[in-house]
Amino acid sequence: MSIQKPKGTQDLLPGVVEKWQYIEEKARDVCRRFNYKEIRTPIFEHTELFQRGVGETTDIVEKEMYTFPDKGDRSMSLRPEGTAGVVRAYVENKLYGEPDINKLYYIGPMFRYEQPQAGRYRQFHQFGIEAIGSVDPSLDAEVIAMGYLFYKEIGLKGVKVEINSVGNPSCRSVYREELQKFFAPVKDKLCKDCQSRYDRNPMRILDCKKDQEYGVGAPSILDFLDEECSTHFSKVQRHLTDMGIEYVINPRMVRGLDYYTHTAFEYKAAGIGAIDTISGGGRYNGLVGTIGGSSVDQPGVGFGLGLERVLLVLEAQGVAVPGVRPIDAYLIGMGEAAENEVAKQLFALRAAGLTAEKDYLGRKMKAQMKSADRFAAKFTVILGEDELNRGTVTLKRMATGEQEEVKLESLAETLIAKLEQ
Repeated sequence: MSIQKPKGTQDLLPGVVEKWQYIEEKARDVCRRFNYKEIRTPIFEHTELFQRGVGETTDIVEKEMYTFPDKGDRSMSLRPEGTAGVVRAYVENKLYGEPDINKLYYIGPMFRYEQPQAGRYRQFHQFGIEAIGSVDPSLDAEVIAMGYLFYKEIGLKGVKVEINSVGNPSCRSVYREELQKFFAPVKDKLCKDCQSRYDRNPMRILDCKKDQEYGVGAPSILDFLDEECSTHFSKVQRHLTDMGIEYVINPRMVRGLDYYTHTAFEYKAAGIGAIDTISGGGRYNGLVGTIGGSSVDQPGVGFGLGLERVLLVLEAQGVAVPGVRPIDAYLIGMGEAAENEVAKQLFALRAAGLTAEKDYLGRKMKAQMKSADRFAAKFTVILGEDELNRGTVTLKRMATGEQEEVKLESLAETLIAKLEQ
């Protein structure tokens, strides 16, 4: 049997990968306008980073991480999400010493061992942002608005924003007790995971898909917010309203990571079955201190958007994403001397910044013209012995069939001028 790709992974082939490039370019453009700078962190980190950062009670750490000992018998894990690694880099490289806040973004693969399904893979890709160094509620709103704008500009329809406040540690300690009281009568009926969460992190029970029925009527954390948390949440709502971002408050939203404080949010859109969560994020005011120590503790807020899910929803909604891009010119040489000149001119056009191609299979002119069509060439450049003797080429505009003879020595300049028209 031939070797096949591992379960839960995919090969992104030419014709498909161009769609990914389009989405990634949109993400980078939005980041440029919001003044976020790219950061690239290792694909694997010390396991302790994710245990401390993501949270030991999360499904990610308990069940889904790819963890292995290296040759020095140190425990390493493939990154299951992006925030912990970015915060580690922020602390290790002392970015907290800069006078302005750090606004960072990343695009890259993440790894979780879970059952593959629509839009969910064991190796998946995320576009995420992290804004570290400020408690300003307008920064929460900026992050939410940035994700919303990204979805809007790539053509996603019907994106809805849901927000909640998960409070601070002091609010949650009181809320935790109330939740335990609420779930105590049904504790034995909860799934095995939620029975474990009951003592360690009862808020996570609200996030369980199996035990939704037992959470009906559970107390809302919004009723336990202190003045600081309540004021912060109100200001976030005010900024979103001022920006024209429609949102719904969902008091049951918890998110799957333990580091969130204050604002939590999700984006939802129709396309994968019913209206479904496509991504989310939130504020994490204690995470930097958890990873780097109290002396470098800084507040932060961010999101992580799964790119596989973006493409799946775009396809389900019938939104066309640009695939194979047309090339500028396809060069055809008829005869050995002309073919030699074509190879020379092909390099010259590419060096001038144009996208150009030629035939490498010795096919006849008719077959080469079909190849030019498959590449969606804007122009074909035809060079035979007669043209070579005159120092010219025949330039054909593929969209109209219009042909003209141009000087060989000025081919690049002529093509550039025509492409700009």
